[in-house]
Amino acid sequence: MGGESRVKRTSRDIRTANRYEVLRQIIAESPTSRQELAAATGLSLATVATLVGELLDLRMITEVGFEDSAGGRPRGLVAVNAPDGALIGVDIAETYVHVELFDLALNVLARADEDMRPGESRPEQVVGQVAAAVGSVVAQAGIEAARVLGVGVSVPGQVDRDSGVAEYAPNWDWHDVPFLDLLAEHIAYPLYLDNPLRACAVAELWFGAARGRGDTVVVNLGTGVGAGLALGGALHRGVSNSAGEWGHTTLVLDGRLCHCGNHGCVETYVGAPGIMQNLRELSPRSALLHPEDQTATIDALAGAVAAGDPVALKVVRDTARYLGAGISDLINLLNPEVVVLSSWVAARLGEPLLDEVRQAVARHTLRRPLAATEIVLSPIPTDPVSLGAATFALEGALQSVGQRQGTAKDTVKRTTLARGRTAPPS
Repeated sequence: MGGESRVKRTSRDIRTANRYEVLRQIIAESPTSRQELAAATGLSLATVATLVGELLDLRMITEVGFEDSAGGRPRGLVAVNAPDGALIGVDIAETYVHVELFDLALNVLARADEDMRPGESRPEQVVGQVAAAVGSVVAQAGIEAARVLGVGVSVPGQVDRDSGVAEYAPNWDWHDVPFLDLLAEHIAYPLYLDNPLRACAVAELWFGAARGRGDTVVVNLGTGVGAGLALGGALHRGVSNSAGEWGHTTLVLDGRLCHCGNHGCVETYVGAPGIMQNLRELSPRSALLHPEDQTATIDALAGAVAAGDPVALKVVRDTARYLGAGISDLINLLNPEVVVLSSWVAARLGEPLLDEVRQAVARHTLRRPLAATEIVLSPIPTDPVSLGAATFALEGALQSVGQRQGTAKDTVKRTTLARGRTAPPS
């Protein structure tokens, strides 16, 4: 392609990003005025007025009256048109598939879960579970298929969001799996792929601890471990959409073997299997240990900590020592305003883990960046990965509008890409 085509594409991308940002502010602050949107986004009032007009035409927002302004004409107010569309967020983790269906205000309307047992992680098995859960939430909500604007799908590991390929998932030994192609054989909605690091970071930007913050690190603690990055108030992906693979940085030289093939990775000490190993090394016959069940072990550990069990308290303290050392590296390197502990392990271990992590971080972090950083648990009451994944579908829907405004030739070509692909009619 020539330079002119690249300029056009970049211009459309910027317009889509601006449309997305305006809609994000409307969802967060409904009802709001065009003047307030301009102040919040930094866009000119004329640009905001144009983007609001487009969103009104798309029926994503609606006019809801006026508010008085000092010495001027009343200002028109707009709000998200929540009932007019639906978004689906899919959280695929190593031990479960969790799906939520949202209205356009990102209120949860339905949920569905599928357990993933050991040995059930082949791509075709995961696809079947996702398809079943997506069908369940649509049926629960009782909505027409035409209202579903898209399905955002979060898959652990490294993904190519443009081609829809799960490039590498070390815990499953997946390599270059054409995941959206497989899903499109069963799900007749537009599909959008990314991973939980990005999903959690976006969820915090929209509704959580990163709202209004410049630089945020979202530490995902589940079976796998990673760090979602929001720098300068925007999601940071890296040049190959691989930023945040902090879980596979070396914490202990010649330490535990990791699924990625290296030794001593952060994940092997603070992910759920790593915590189970911490417990096993401290008390091999502990009744808290459920060898084949991560969730049951972490739940038992959380309950025992609440009861003051010394073994459980020591396991959480030891885990926090490793986690605190790793987080201190992130703070020294990135100097964020806030570090958020997210995902299911952090949610279950809660405040006891947070307290120990704060103490451990204080022992390793340079004084100046430490003083500027707050460490918190995620305040999002729903599953942050599903919420973030739903915003990928929303972004994709807005992108597809921009594509339809391009030439017919460009539109036909782009429909072959994974972003926004749909299955053929059944």
